[in-house]
Amino acid sequence: MAGVSPMLVSGVGCWLMDNLYNHIDFTSAVFRKYLSRKPGDGGLSPGRLVFAEEFERFADRAIDRILDDITGGKDAQARNVGGPCIVAMISAAQLAGDRDISFRFYGARGEDIDGRNLVERVGITGVDISGCKLVPENTPFTDVFSDPDYAQGQGERIFVNSIGAAGAFAPEDLPSEFFDSQICIFGGTALVPQIHDNLTALLGRAKQAGALTVVNTVYDFRNEKRNPGQPWPLGQGGDSYKLIDLLIMDNEEAQKISGTQGQQAMWDYFAESGVAAFIITHGAEPITAFSDGRLFDACEIQSFPVSQRVKQELATPQAAKGDTTGCGDNFVGGALASLVTQCQDQTEGKPDLKDIVAWGVASGGTACFYMGGAFAEQHPGQRREQVVPYYQDYKTQIKL
Repeated sequence: MAGVSPMLVSGVGCWLMDNLYNHIDFTSAVFRKYLSRKPGDGGLSPGRLVFAEEFERFADRAIDRILDDITGGKDAQARNVGGPCIVAMISAAQLAGDRDISFRFYGARGEDIDGRNLVERVGITGVDISGCKLVPENTPFTDVFSDPDYAQGQGERIFVNSIGAAGAFAPEDLPSEFFDSQICIFGGTALVPQIHDNLTALLGRAKQAGALTVVNTVYDFRNEKRNPGQPWPLGQGGDSYKLIDLLIMDNEEAQKISGTQGQQAMWDYFAESGVAAFIITHGAEPITAFSDGRLFDACEIQSFPVSQRVKQELATPQAAKGDTTGCGDNFVGGALASLVTQCQDQTEGKPDLKDIVAWGVASGGTACFYMGGAFAEQHPGQRREQVVPYYQDYKTQIKL
């Protein structure tokens, strides 16, 4: 766009290979024996994540044998790029592909087949991964079990994650260029332990450099295991919140981080926490958003519906159905695309949080039409072409 300054957006967090196992019956006798019995015990729970090593201890058998048991010996239906940070950045880069915006991702991988696959697949998306670290560990991966019939057809997933190389990525691996970006994203850092444990300091450094900060969360199994039933830390104490400009969580993560009981108490907690704005997704339930007016147009705690068009199309027999893997990450990607383009265009006023939600809903909802998190474009602009009609319909739906 003529007259618009280029923008640099940098993200740090989780990237991995997703192994997608679809049509796994969470109610079957075989599957039920692997279900969690108490918080943090290493068993499986719908919608949640568990570490592979803890799951092996829980089941008292190797992950390969568990997979054979659960899947009946079938291979994964698909393998795709996954991870709350990289998928969101790929999505944002695709949706804002007509802009002069550079997206850079920082993370760690191993020198193995999965690592080479990540480099090959992400390398064609337009996201710069030259700052990623190569370490002598296995590349992070997640086995994703999907049951599209769970919860009366709303569908759900379960994640078994191996942190691998992500455990070796530390704050000192982030160059100064990361903090010199206009927007700094911290995505799914609970799967990158050294970054997560130093989140407050990293956010402070980004804010000191003048960056706008975005945090999107992931299920924090490490802290759930350490202190079952206790609030999950997001950095050091409550100091991180005042350094976060936009905080995006799903409903369960928001409940676990806040340590509150009840939806209203949870919303009030984050509205009073010091964050400039937050968005809480809730699967097929309404989204909740808030802005205190400092950086975004003021928005009192407000609920937004899911996309009626997506919901109706998924209910038709002829609909292209994938799975819900990556819907949340693509929601973040749509939200980021709106945020970066609004910031780039801004001459006066503040970014509109409702538009950020609208792009998130359109991007996250349409991710249900394909399997996996990151969408593999066949030509530049393909993903944007798919999402824009749903964004336009959603704006009409909510009278934006």
